[in-house]
Amino acid sequence: MRDLVLTRRNALFGGAAMMGASVTGIPGAAAGTDLVTPKKWDQVPYFYRFKHGSMRGTVISDGILPLGEPSASFLGTTKEEVGQMLTNNFLDPNNVILEQNILVLDTGSKLVLFDTGMGHSEMFGPTTGQMMKNLAAAGIDPADIDAIVCTHAHCDHVWGIIGSNGVPNFPNAQIYISQTDFEFWTDEAKLSWAEPGYMKAFVAGARANLLPMRDRIVFFKDGEEFLPGIQAMAAPGHTLGHTIFMIESDGETMAAIGDTTHHHVLLLERPLMEFAFDTDPKQSAQTRYKVLDMLARERIPMIAYHFPWPGIGHIAKVGDGFQFYPAAMVMQTLPG
Repeated sequence: MRDLVLTRRNALFGGAAMMGASVTGIPGAAAGTDLVTPKKWDQVPYFYRFKHGSMRGTVISDGILPLGEPSASFLGTTKEEVGQMLTNNFLDPNNVILEQNILVLDTGSKLVLFDTGMGHSEMFGPTTGQMMKNLAAAGIDPADIDAIVCTHAHCDHVWGIIGSNGVPNFPNAQIYISQTDFEFWTDEAKLSWAEPGYMKAFVAGARANLLPMRDRIVFFKDGEEFLPGIQAMAAPGHTLGHTIFMIESDGETMAAIGDTTHHHVLLLERPLMEFAFDTDPKQSAQTRYKVLDMLARERIPMIAYHFPWPGIGHIAKVGDGFQFYPAAMVMQTLPG
C-alpha cells in the first residue's frame, strides 16, 4: 500500500520527471534542457515608473535597510508578540527589513526628489546608499533635479544630499524642509547629548549635509503649496518637524507619507505601538493613527518610504488597526 501513497510533491512533479526519464534515459532530466547557473545573480535595475494625473513618478531605491532584532525598535509589547506578528505574515521574526523608496516626481514644470537615502554611510550596513546608481539606471541626471523635498532630517532621508567627495549630489536643486526639523537636527549643542544613543551621529550627519547647503534651503509651512501640486502637511512625532505631502494632479490626490509608519504590518496592525527612533513616540503614534485613518476613510492612494517595494498602495481600516493593500505594478510602457 505504501507504494501507492502520493505526496503533494510527487503528484505535482512525478509525471514530469518520468517524462524526462523516458526521453533521455536519465531519471528526472528533461529532454533538451541545459541549465546554466549565472555567475552573478544580479537583479533588474531598482526603479519603477507610474503616472499620477498628468505627473510622472519614478520610485528609486536606496537599497534595503535592516533594523535587526524587531523588539529593539518596536516597543510597548513583548518580543514574542512582535515575532508572532511577523511570522504570521511570512516575515523574518529575527530581523526587520525596511525598504527605502525615494520618489522622483516630474510635475511638468519641476523635477522633484523626495528624500535622499543614506548617502555613503554604512551605519545600517552595506545594502544602503544605492540612490545614485539607481538614478543612473533610470536615466535621471542628478543635475536635472530642481528640488529636494525632505520629510525630515534623519540619516536615511538627508544623508544623500552631499557626496562622499564633499560635493553636492544635486548641484541645481533647492532643498525644502521644515524649519523645526532643520533647527533641531543641526543644533550643535545636541552633539554632546548622551541619549538617545543615535543622537550624536544623526546630528553630525544632518549638519554635514544641510549646513553646506543653507543658502539653497527653503522652509515650507504647514498647509502650504510650496511647489506646483505639492502641499505640506505637518505630521509630527517621528521628528518634531516630520512632514507628509499631498500631491495633486488633474483632480487626483496621492500622499507621500514618509516615516508616518515604518512597517506595513507591525505599525498598521498596532498603530499605537511605539518606535525606538521617534523623537516623541506617543505623539508619533497619535499622528500615525490620524494619518492612516484619513487615508483609509478618504481612500487616498499613498507611497510610504519604508514599505515593501515600491511602496505604493492603499490603507484600509481593519478592526482597531489598518491593512496595506499594495497597488498592482504596471510594467508595460506608460502612455505619454
